[in-house]
Amino acid sequence: MRRTTPPRPLDVEALFPELAAHRGTTTRLHPRPGRPGVSDSSAGGPMRWPADEPWPVCTEVHGRGRGRRPGDIRRSREVRAAAYAREPYEGLTEEELRLVGELEREHRVPGAGDDDPVPMIGLAQLYARDVPDLPAGPDGADLLQVFWCPFDAHGPTGYGMSLDVRWRRAAEVTDVRTAPPAPEVVGYEGYVPEPCVLHPERVVTYPFAGLLPEELCARIDTWEEALEEEAEEHEDEADPVAYQYDLSIPPGWRAGGYASWHKTDPYAMDCETCATPMDLLLTVDSSEWDGGSGSWTPLEEQGLHPSSAALPTGVVVGNHGELNVFTCPADPGHPVGWSVQ
Repeated sequence: MRRTTPPRPLDVEALFPELAAHRGTTTRLHPRPGRPGVSDSSAGGPMRWPADEPWPVCTEVHGRGRGRRPGDIRRSREVRAAAYAREPYEGLTEEELRLVGELEREHRVPGAGDDDPVPMIGLAQLYARDVPDLPAGPDGADLLQVFWCPFDAHGPTGYGMSLDVRWRRAAEVTDVRTAPPAPEVVGYEGYVPEPCVLHPERVVTYPFAGLLPEELCARIDTWEEALEEEAEEHEDEADPVAYQYDLSIPPGWRAGGYASWHKTDPYAMDCETCATPMDLLLTVDSSEWDGGSGSWTPLEEQGLHPSSAALPTGVVVGNHGELNVFTCPADPGHPVGWSVQ
């Protein structure tokens, strides 16, 4: 089933004509549970990976011998989803609580060393043919594959994530690996995606307000403050329309467009190889829509319970935020950058 973004609550360019010069597009990926194959764009699905090519692994030194089993995580989600689907929802039964308690137990991997290779988990696979706003790959590559380590233990803080981003020409992969390695345990269940098919949809987007010209940003702030005051005066329980949440950058998984900087001030994302300002490649979000007016909820999913529709992938980034992956427009073969919002 296709997913259709509702029309925006108002015409933001009619209010602020200068925004026309900043108009862009982004492709909402709309991942939903399904059975993708290696020839499909997907979130958490099987990768079109050459049988004779080593699978990506993490070798950075960190603990990897204790955590939850990926299979247990997925089974626990199934139990909870079945409970949410019951009408009326009255919580988990005693038997379900017992089972979930067992499935959420941590396990140890005897003899696991802190530098043993950990198989990375396939997070996303995007074919350029399916995603109009996917930035170009290097040397004619048309398939983007993103992996991550299932432990929060990287970087200078010891709490960051580790990504492995690959481009390739899909037609060159004829002998596909059928049984890729998987970690025995993971440090965080949010790193284990559910297999999801994608329903790409191209929509209009505008930059994060803090990156607009100062005078325009100030006028948008003034307009929003007036709407908030009006809502308070009329004791309106509904959230007023906001540029950030309703008119500029859609929530959810998407490719291309503009990055959101709603949890930090914007900072430069320049290529570490050539210092070129980088473009947004991919956004991985913890939810497909969030608070505010809910104006981004697809028409086909209006009124559905958030647990079944807004959280399809099982992925949780940081404190229920989003991961923005950036690419170098001068040379897509240069290393990517990323930020967590």
